[in-house]
Amino acid sequence: MILLTRRLAAKSAAILAAALAAGCSNPQDSSAPAASSSPGSAATAKTLNIAVIPKGTTHEFWKSVHAGADSAGKELGVNILWKGPLQENDRAQQIGIVDQFVASNVSAIVLAPLDDTALQTPVRSASTKKIPVVIFDSALKGEAGKDYASLVATNNYKGGTLAGEALSKLLNGKGSVVLLRYQEGSASTQERENGFTDAIKKSPGITITVNNRYSGATVGEAKSASMQLIDKLKTADGIFCPNESSTFGMLLALRQNNLAGKVKFVGFDTSQPLLDALKKGEVNALVAQNPNKMGYESVKAAVSAARGEKVSTSIDTGVTVINPANLESSEVKTLLGGA
Repeated sequence: MILLTRRLAAKSAAILAAALAAGCSNPQDSSAPAASSSPGSAATAKTLNIAVIPKGTTHEFWKSVHAGADSAGKELGVNILWKGPLQENDRAQQIGIVDQFVASNVSAIVLAPLDDTALQTPVRSASTKKIPVVIFDSALKGEAGKDYASLVATNNYKGGTLAGEALSKLLNGKGSVVLLRYQEGSASTQERENGFTDAIKKSPGITITVNNRYSGATVGEAKSASMQLIDKLKTADGIFCPNESSTFGMLLALRQNNLAGKVKFVGFDTSQPLLDALKKGEVNALVAQNPNKMGYESVKAAVSAARGEKVSTSIDTGVTVINPANLESSEVKTLLGGA
């Protein structure tokens, strides 16, 4: 009798355990993630957080990049986390921002490196944590597709070449030229400067009289650097500056010394003050990028990389020379977004 009772008790316990196990593995439990073997399924099961880190946040160029990034984010249903250093010479701050996003385990990072060497280490840290990185605007030393997912940028060498050709044409192939460079370590502007000097070399009648001066990261610094060159500028026939802040700082220095419009001036980028100067004849040509497209395409590439999809290792966002002759054309108006 006792043996029978023990057998019944054991059988009841086994039935109860089986029922509990069945309840714990209910296949209709919506809190359990669905299994999938497709690449990137974990990334697509949640809203992606895409960190976008520009070189700076004050120039109109970066504001347009931000708008393009936000547009892609809304279209693709992802969160855009926009954060960058206040000034375009604060490498330490930008490195810190990348490290913060890596530590918070974002889905992907979109980065415009202030320095093509200094930002290599934080990008490697992201790669170690399987966080894809898309480089935009300015190159990073390394190999796209290996050290980072993709490079989304203007063909900067071509942009500099177009600037050199435009200035050479304005000078009829002869005269003296001042080149005010941007800052060391900035790959994008170095490529523009190289393209410019190579194009000028094709006009043996043109001499670059200033070739080793840097504007610094802000408009104020660029104006100060330009003021120090006033004696050279007074005798120069042409000027080239390779980005928004250097172009505007030079313009302010020329205005202050009553030189605006008296020397042929080719700049880079298209903020409203620079476009106004073009209309007034104080600037003769501007090499225009497409920052809105750059932000948009960079986020698209980052989302694809985060989802495990194939990404092109190089995306060219285009470059155009704007001058008084084509300023009102439909092509330029579309590029400027109605500016």
